[in-house]
Amino acid sequence: WKKWQETEEEVFELPMGINATLRNYQHRGYEWMVLLSKIGAGACLADDMGLGKTLQTICFMAHLINETPGYKSVVVCPASLVFNWEKEFEKFAPHLKVYNFNDSKKNVENILQSEADIVILSYGLLRSKIEFFSKIPWLCAIIDESHNIKNIHSITSKAVCQLRSTHKVALSGTPIMNNTMDLYAQLNFLLPTLFGTREFFKKEYADPIDRGKSVEKAKLLSKITAPFLLRRTKEMVAKDLPEKIEAVLWCEMGEEQMEAYEAVKNKIRDSIFLNIKNEGLNKSKISVLAGMQKLRQVCNAPFLVNDDEITNTDSIKLEVLMDEINNNLGGKKVLVFSQFKGMLDLIGDRLRQEKIKFLRFDGDTALSERRDLIDQFQSEESDINIFIISLKAGNAGITLTAASYVFLIDPWWNSAVEQQAIDRTHRIGQTKNVFAYKMVCKDTIEEKIIALQQKKKAVSASIISVEEGFVKNLSEEDISYLFS
Repeated sequence: WKKWQETEEEVFELPMGINATLRNYQHRGYEWMVLLSKIGAGACLADDMGLGKTLQTICFMAHLINETPGYKSVVVCPASLVFNWEKEFEKFAPHLKVYNFNDSKKNVENILQSEADIVILSYGLLRSKIEFFSKIPWLCAIIDESHNIKNIHSITSKAVCQLRSTHKVALSGTPIMNNTMDLYAQLNFLLPTLFGTREFFKKEYADPIDRGKSVEKAKLLSKITAPFLLRRTKEMVAKDLPEKIEAVLWCEMGEEQMEAYEAVKNKIRDSIFLNIKNEGLNKSKISVLAGMQKLRQVCNAPFLVNDDEITNTDSIKLEVLMDEINNNLGGKKVLVFSQFKGMLDLIGDRLRQEKIKFLRFDGDTALSERRDLIDQFQSEESDINIFIISLKAGNAGITLTAASYVFLIDPWWNSAVEQQAIDRTHRIGQTKNVFAYKMVCKDTIEEKIIALQQKKKAVSASIISVEEGFVKNLSEEDISYLFS
């Protein structure tokens, strides 16, 4: 392990049949997985989004299949990424036979009868068919977006841990999204019992790091997990990647929209502090989150708040976005993300009014359509330059390098999710500078959240890129500040 860390020489050749030339920084991840497989250890590849985790993993799987033919391997991923994996195998390892098990009506027995080397299925199908899948002796089990199993008590996590495989790999650009315990479930899948029981891990590491802000414990956990968890940022390894420029695009509400905001804020604030007084701070966190969500909707457009007393239809963010599209981005490919489907509806309506072509991708988009939408946007021959996407549905696993501009309509506390969205375009294969804009309304809760983010940087970042549970860690003083 130390020798591999210290050398820049290639340790393992790429497996036969791989239709790709890996750059050195990509090749290193593949080598590292091979090294760990030789000692029977699982690996968590937590490279920054866009550094080729999928390609490195395909190389690793091809290596295993070349060495141990006759066994099947499985890739478990979110349903939205099943087609993406299939396409990547076709591109980089066309010699491997892939079975896309993306239909609950398919007969699972067909998997055993097929000559497939790789089976791809969603977390949902794994849960529903776990009795069958847990009996198969897999050569390798890959779990993509592995933060989906961060709750060790969840049905998904329990199903994944029932998979029997000789080799295991977890992939996630954000293995820790809320707190250090997120990491435990993933490590427990890869290296069962190595990190002790859940209670031991919580007492020994998670609580001292998350609650006590212990730098010493964070460094110790980082040292222990280092051989099994590879994390590299773009700044470290993809030095030839074009620059990513992030900025805040300030939006100043008009008088009527600000009046609507103040009215909603005052009503919410009174209700929240009454709840805190009667039920205590911890039991009031859900109402705090609901109140914050409502204010964010007003920042987007008061129309989004389902309240008969609010009649204002202004949206400063919509006006600023359209001004940018019409006057500053002629001919450029643009991604527009929002957490709220209602906001995507408003943007879509406005684009249609101005006869601007666009594509839309949200949680209701059929899986079979998603691939076509992405291909259409990526095509150099396409004259469609605007792609509006829901943050949750489109923040992971898809490649949209045709775009050079990204607008985050409603930035939130989870900067890791925002970075995933931006990195749909700022990833390997990008040849243009990427400009990412967070649209923030001045003198509102959005501006205050940014200030609190800076104030509450997690000590856990010394383990790996961590996003602290923002709402969970709010004090009464913080809540008072946000709703002041």
